[in-house]
Amino acid sequence: MMKFKDHDLTSAEYPGVLVKQFGVKDSSEGIIEGLHATEIVLDNPTQLNSYTTEMVKGVISAMQRASNERACVAVVFTGSGDRAFCTGGNTAEYAEYYAGRPEEYRQYMRLFNDMVTAILHCDKPVICRVNGMRIAGGQEIGMACDFSIAQDLALIGQAGPKHGSAPDGGSTDFLPLFVGIEAAMESCTMCEHWSAHKAYRLGLLTEVVPALKIDGEFVSNPMAITDRYLDRMGRIVHGEFLQGADRKAAKERMARGEVDLTLLDVAVDRLVTKLAQTMPGCLTKTIESVRKHKLQHWDKNRESNRAWLGLNMMTEGRVGFRAFHEGRRECREADFTLLRRRLAEGAVWNEDLVDAVLEKAHVARNSAEGVEASG
Repeated sequence: MMKFKDHDLTSAEYPGVLVKQFGVKDSSEGIIEGLHATEIVLDNPTQLNSYTTEMVKGVISAMQRASNERACVAVVFTGSGDRAFCTGGNTAEYAEYYAGRPEEYRQYMRLFNDMVTAILHCDKPVICRVNGMRIAGGQEIGMACDFSIAQDLALIGQAGPKHGSAPDGGSTDFLPLFVGIEAAMESCTMCEHWSAHKAYRLGLLTEVVPALKIDGEFVSNPMAITDRYLDRMGRIVHGEFLQGADRKAAKERMARGEVDLTLLDVAVDRLVTKLAQTMPGCLTKTIESVRKHKLQHWDKNRESNRAWLGLNMMTEGRVGFRAFHEGRRECREADFTLLRRRLAEGAVWNEDLVDAVLEKAHVARNSAEGVEASG
């Protein structure tokens, strides 16, 4: 047997990223000898698989190694558990270390950009296994993948302008290619989450499968409209979330069920099998050619975006990430209207302005701690 050269840059393991291999099935459900798929797992479930600096480095390393694995048919990129694929950058790390340190965050964004590029440059097709929420930076690294298969309870969307940033880690580049400029503008600015069914309808996902079992049977996401396409006024409602009494009833139905990702794994296996039944060189070239549409925008904008995101950590990023981290569920947002008024009056960015804009989130935190103490 010929001795191969080692083309990997590093073989280091990084905390928070798991790398596994699993067998590739043939059309008869048998395992094909000598081939495998590589699964890269964001393993930070207690923080909804948000990525730390070390995890970003781990993904880069794992993608590069999987790209070079000669027997690898495809890469499956996913998260631990059933709540989240990824909710973006780790806000604790952002708030406690990067806030107010633009040069440090700029170095971090070099790593983030390299993570997205590593996905887009992988010599193997990359499948995003959307096992739960795909939000903010999680949405961006998910869109960098070639295919996305989601369980239908997953939430899809952005968080940038609500939490002190802009979705310039890929969403402003990729999302218009998937869903068109108007829908992309709405998602990137309003940060209102989409159901997996809506994301699928808009062309953002390859496939959606049910994940909720009630009385032993899989059912469609009770929180979303899936039984009709139009309302009586002719507006598209398929995939939109229920409201009012219907939403309350849907929550009660959700509580009766349990999450089961069996069908998600079946769908991922099925896609890997289909990919294995192609010419490897032709498949790689086709994927590279289709990716060029993403890379055209990504390569044009990523460096200027990185510089702006670093500087933003001195101002709105500093406030937004701290509000999310230091607040509580009742309020994790800065006081937007106060900030707008103060800036319109001529206020400069200093500690007094930061403290004033954070007060709303701190009140929520103190109220929650008071309830916990009295309980």
